[in-house]
Amino acid sequence: MADKNKYCFKHLSYARWPTRVVKIGDLPLGGDYPIRIQSMTTTNTLDVAGTVEQSLRMIEAGCEYVRITAPGIKEAEKLGEIKKALKARGYVVPLIADIHYTPKAAEIAARIVEKVRINPGNYYNRKQNGLFEYTDAQNAAEFENIYRKFSPLVKICKEYGTALRIGTNHGSLSQRIMSRFGDTPLGMVESALEYIRICEDLKFYDIVLSMKSSNPLIMVQAYRLLVQRMMAEQMNYPLHLGVTEAGEGIEGRIKSAV
Repeated sequence: MADKNKYCFKHLSYARWPTRVVKIGDLPLGGDYPIRIQSMTTTNTLDVAGTVEQSLRMIEAGCEYVRITAPGIKEAEKLGEIKKALKARGYVVPLIADIHYTPKAAEIAARIVEKVRINPGNYYNRKQNGLFEYTDAQNAAEFENIYRKFSPLVKICKEYGTALRIGTNHGSLSQRIMSRFGDTPLGMVESALEYIRICEDLKFYDIVLSMKSSNPLIMVQAYRLLVQRMMAEQMNYPLHLGVTEAGEGIEGRIKSAV
């Protein structure tokens, strides 16, 4: 049984936490596999040629996974063209769709790319009608609503062999989560755990997790708490590390290094 206060095996030296292996195309993540390098395009995804060219430069620089933004349905549909163009140039690299606001875009992308990243904030009910405190019954009703909206994507990922990153963002926690846990690392972790439990209920385990904040202190605390909770609940999903809105130049490099 894991120590409830433990988040790593060795506090004074490097040691990898043994996680499950998640299949992402032909380049698995976790377990004894190397730590993978991922980066994200900055082009407009509707610009297929520009996105392909930037992806090629990233791959040549050592990028192993290419993440492409898909804020809407049109962008998600373009992922097929981008994938086909890369293959025609001789590059078969796992593509990851980054979903911002549209759950339907995630369902389209999951049929095309090797991995989809969703933010739990994509699925909560935005029409809160001034509600700032939730009873247990209201909390349960909202969770059922999330289950209903999220489960189609999980089922598509299972069918197509697509991995899923549950990427909690400190800046977009739902009002329901904040009413119970505050705008805190705990709120970030609890938000992700809800989605993990939905996936596990549907017998889907190809999951990667991230806890992103523009504040590295909050980010580090959230990751430590996440691992502690996973140890306590017999979970072992691999982690994606990256600082959201890190900035450029010295500031961005320092935040990312921390």
